[in-house]
Amino acid sequence: MPPEPAPTPARRAVSPLDHRIEAVTGHDIDTLWAYRDRGVLDEPHAHLVDRHRELAKSQTGVAFYLRLLNRLSSGEFDVDDALFTRIDRTVDQLEEATDARDAAAGKVLAALEPIEAAAAALAPDAKPLSTDDQAALLAIAGGAKLYEHLLTGRMSVTAASGTRIPHAKLQRLEDAGLVVRDTDHPVHAGQPVSLTDAGRTALFAARRTPTTQAPKVPARPGTSPSTPAQRR
Repeated sequence: MPPEPAPTPARRAVSPLDHRIEAVTGHDIDTLWAYRDRGVLDEPHAHLVDRHRELAKSQTGVAFYLRLLNRLSSGEFDVDDALFTRIDRTVDQLEEATDARDAAAGKVLAALEPIEAAAAALAPDAKPLSTDDQAALLAIAGGAKLYEHLLTGRMSVTAASGTRIPHAKLQRLEDAGLVVRDTDHPVHAGQPVSLTDAGRTALFAARRTPTTQAPKVPARPGTSPSTPAQRR
C-alpha cells in the first residue's frame, strides 16, 4: 500500500461557532485574524481569536482524517487485513482529532460568552468615535512615534504607515485615555505611541458592522438542534 498522505498545513476552517463570533463582533473571521496580527484587538477579543485559531487547527485535523477514511473506503485499495488495519487506525485517529476539536470548541465558548454578555449590556448611547479618530487610532495601532522638530519645535506623530497625526489630535486621544506615550524616550528621538486597552476596545467597536441577532447554526442532517451528534 502507498504511504498515508501527510497532513496539510493548518488553515482557518469554518466551525459552527463562526456565526456567533461574527455576529457579536461584526467582523468576519479573516478580518478578526488580521486585526489580531496587527494588534488592534483588546485582550478579550485577542484571547477569543487565539482560541479560535486552535479550534481551526483541530478542525483541519478532523477534516484530514475524514478524507483519509473516505479514500480508504473508496475501493482504491485491495480489501485485505492491511486495509482493515489502516481503517481501524484511521477511525481511532479521527476520534482523537474529534475529541481535540470538541475541547478547543469549549475554550472558544468560554472566551466568547463573556463578550456576548458584554455586547448585550453595552449602553446604546455610548459616544462613537469620529471617522478621523478611527483613522488615527488605526494608524497608531500599526506603530507610531511622536517627534519634535529640532528647528521649529513643532510636534507631530508619524505612523509606520507614513500617516502623520497632528499633535493636537494626539493630545485629545491621550486625554480620552485611548493612547499612551512612552515618555522614557526623548521627543526629538521619537516617543513611541501605542493604543491603550480602552483605545483598542473603542477602535474595535467603532469598526464593527451593526449586526442583528446571531444566525442559528443549522443542525446536522439526522439530528435535532438540541441533540448532540453521536460518536462510536
